[in-house]
Amino acid sequence: MDSLDDLKLLLRSRHPLITIETVEEQRAEALIARACRDIGIPLMVWTVTGGLRRAEPPGRSQIAGTEKLPAALGHLLETDYAAVYLFKDLPAHLTDAVNQRSLREVVQQFSRTHQTIVLVAEQVNLSGADERQAVPFTIRLPDDTQIKRIIKETYNELGKLSAVTIDLKRSEFDVLVRNLRGLTADEVRRAISRAMLNDDRLDADDLRETLRVKQEMIREQGLLEYIVPDLQLDEVGGLGRLKSWLKQRARAFTKEAAAFGLPTPRGMLLLGVQGCGKSLTAKAVAAAWRMPLLRLDPGSLYDKYVGESERHLRRSLTMAETLAPVVLWIDEIEKGFASAATQSTDGGLSQRMFGTLLSWMQEHDTPIFIVATSNNIQALPPELLRKGRFDEIFFVDLPDAEARKAIFRAHLTRRKRDPADFDLDILAEAADGFSGAEIEQAVVAGLYTAFADKRDIDTETLVTELGVTRPLSVTMAERITELRAWAKERCVPAD
Repeated sequence: MDSLDDLKLLLRSRHPLITIETVEEQRAEALIARACRDIGIPLMVWTVTGGLRRAEPPGRSQIAGTEKLPAALGHLLETDYAAVYLFKDLPAHLTDAVNQRSLREVVQQFSRTHQTIVLVAEQVNLSGADERQAVPFTIRLPDDTQIKRIIKETYNELGKLSAVTIDLKRSEFDVLVRNLRGLTADEVRRAISRAMLNDDRLDADDLRETLRVKQEMIREQGLLEYIVPDLQLDEVGGLGRLKSWLKQRARAFTKEAAAFGLPTPRGMLLLGVQGCGKSLTAKAVAAAWRMPLLRLDPGSLYDKYVGESERHLRRSLTMAETLAPVVLWIDEIEKGFASAATQSTDGGLSQRMFGTLLSWMQEHDTPIFIVATSNNIQALPPELLRKGRFDEIFFVDLPDAEARKAIFRAHLTRRKRDPADFDLDILAEAADGFSGAEIEQAVVAGLYTAFADKRDIDTETLVTELGVTRPLSVTMAERITELRAWAKERCVPAD
């Protein structure tokens, strides 16, 4: 069932108040108008500039004197005209008690007369009583079929202005459509127009550009970060058991896996010492499985306005579902939901947010693989840790000697140095107790030292840098010991 069918069902059910939060006002109005036509209900539209008017034919049947909101709501209280009444930007005018009361009375009357008022705005913040009576409706983002139609429509429109050509293989066109998933119809249109107008062509060179535009648009929303991974799983040192577990599931999102009877992997929770590769693993999984990577920072969801935090979380999860199959990386999950495990001082907000996340994790049926990372798992509510939320909980410990050699090898290679020129056994021994991030910083510091001395980096330089560094295993020895003790009987070792 698509958005049109959902909306027609709501209108047939005669809900007195429907709210639609969207930045695509024109698309929302067009959808409402089509739904009304299909079920044979007239549509009336209100704006502060034009008052109440009949939507079709446009510009006619305007009701004089209804530009002011009190007059428009007063008209609704007096009419029994069976119609759908679309109000644009109404919440911005509900700043006084009189208008709030008038809207409430309209909704109460419409519940008896089987009329419907639809509110469309970028943000719909109603008072408690009105919010409980409202039925929120979400306009789904364009699916692949709709994206293809928008691309063709944009091509036809631009073709009237200049000679635009499309030179894409079928596989490249499919990649283009995939790159545009998760955007609104207007954003898809803008991205395609930008790509076509750049050189009057839409070809393989534009695939990366459309992906970059998509990254910018998602970043502007401030909720999710679209990351293009730049490393492979084998480039992450150590973590042998975790890598084997992931490689077993690499093909689990394919049609063949579904036909075989395999359920889609749900995700994993990575607990561990800071700097030991949890974030790198999230990036490497997405790269190895050739899936988009979305990073969600739970701390960024919280907003000072009532209801906004929950809305941010729902929007983030909806975006992830639209982009599926995708790896959803919830970074330092305890930052957003730790207080749900204790007596909350935020009026129950953290518990509501946590409940929303748990319900979604349990019920969503889209191919989304969650990689949640945590440095302090004891701060998390126990409900998050039970089987079914995640497929497995891994503990990422400090790297052993072999893993440290692999980490040195990876960072030296990345900086265009031949690992064979270094004594990796000596380096691994000198880096005992160091995390992967601390080893990387030692390599970087060694490069600075060598560059300042106008020579190349060598084993001795790195050993010196390691010797003047106090790793976390020393400065936070008690905490790490406690973390290891907790994880010993509760988690699967990643290595």
